[in-house]
Order: sequence, then C-alpha cells, then structure tokens
Amino acid sequence: MNALLKKRNVGFPRLLADWFDPFTFFDTGMLAPESKLGFTMPTVNVMETGNEYLVELAAPGLERKDFQVEIDNEVLTITVEKKEEKKEEGKDFSRQEFSFNSFRRSFELPENSKADKIDAKYVDGILKLVIPKKEITAEKPKKEIAVS
Repeated sequence: MNALLKKRNVGFPRLLADWFDPFTFFDTGMLAPESKLGFTMPTVNVMETGNEYLVELAAPGLERKDFQVEIDNEVLTITVEKKEEKKEEGKDFSRQEFSFNSFRRSFELPENSKADKIDAKYVDGILKLVIPKKEITAEKPKKEIAVS
C-alpha cells in the first residue's frame, strides 16, 4: 500500500487508502474519534464544579431539532441525525444531492448526579448540558447495641 496515501488524512486519497486496506475498510470508526470519509466525531469537554457537572459538545451547523438527549439506566446519550437534500435544475441540467450525518455519544452518569434535573441548551454551535449534583450522605458507621 502506498505510504503517502495512508498518511493523508482527508479527501479522495483517504477513501482510496481505506478501500484498498483490508484492515481499515471494515473498521466502523466507533472507537476512534474520526470516522471514514472525513466526518469527525464532535469533541466533548466535561468539567466538574462544586455543585454540578458541565458537558460541552462542539457541533456547529446543526439545529436544536437535530439533537436527541436521553437518559436510560444512568447513561446519558446524545444522538444527532441531520439529513439534507438539495435540488437544482437548469435549462440543460438537473442535479440532486443528499447528505446524512449522524453520531452518538454516551456517558455514564456519576452516582451523585441529578439525572431528572439536567438542562440542555444549544447555543453558537455548542450543546451545553448542566448536570446538577445531589448530596450523598455518608453511610452511618456500624453501631453495636448491648443486649441486657
């Protein structure tokens, strides 16, 4: 395999390298941050403050309706599906293009999070989630009771 094709990271040479490399052709990119054909998994910042967790997912070019945020068994899942169709017609031509982008990111919520109080906002290309913390009481120490 041509080493130059494997080093390139974008466009048609990348597609050719993946097509002819049996080790990457069937790789779905689920574990790698970058998937095939130049689509990149959005980056995520996770921060913790004294009373909340903050999650910021960079996803420019989307709309609020493209996001689905859900919690199941203490796992927060962010799913995006965006479909576009462009149709252009002229005197001597007709062109129709389709595009479909999707991704899914999942995060296991910490034990001290309030899953029912999560706030999600999409502003300036960034999905921002605020996950409040709940107070976890320490287990009471074992106490022996004297039998009389």
